[in-house]
Amino acid sequence: MTLTIAIDGPAAAGKGTLARRLAAAYNLAYLDSGSLYRGTALSLLRSGLEPAEPAAVAAARGLKPELLADPEIRAEATGKLASQVAAIPAVRAALLDWQRGFAQHPPEGKRGAVLDGRDIGTVVLPDAMVKLFITASDEARAMRRFKELQAKGETAIYARVLEDMRERDARDTARSTAPMRPAEDALIIDTSAFDADQVFRQAKDHIDQIIIRT
Repeated sequence: MTLTIAIDGPAAAGKGTLARRLAAAYNLAYLDSGSLYRGTALSLLRSGLEPAEPAAVAAARGLKPELLADPEIRAEATGKLASQVAAIPAVRAALLDWQRGFAQHPPEGKRGAVLDGRDIGTVVLPDAMVKLFITASDEARAMRRFKELQAKGETAIYARVLEDMRERDARDTARSTAPMRPAEDALIIDTSAFDADQVFRQAKDHIDQIIIRT
């Protein structure tokens, strides 16, 4: 049985942490789809190019896998540009087959895959066995990101982090192609008041029930 888990949600809701834990628990391959858009954005930044459609599409099509492991892919500037790049329909189309291929043919002989992003359950893998939508309040997510930046030694202002997060959410939910929203059959988990262990247990209980019924 191939187990495919699609996890969507906004930034700093905890979906990445959950996705990695579920991948380890069920021996699945893991793909952070956001890294593809970050990699595209980083390629543009290093080339000194604007995120106009022709340049962004070319960067997506020529994306090198090793770029996904570059530490700079997690920088704030990369993340901001990635959100703009992800709103370009042709870029999303260029990366769609990459994501589906990963899920259909998981590396290292894994029994399935966990993909997280913003349109995995609605567009990339609409037939995924399990769909989760991980969310949290704007304030909770901004505080998590604020503390994360401080831990890295980066200068951060909470109000600005909150503003940037709301702007990114607006772009992700309002874009005409693959807007961020829960799939109709997704389990929605609000992590505002939960720690990582509580979220993991809730998700795992849900997945185990689906496996039993399948």
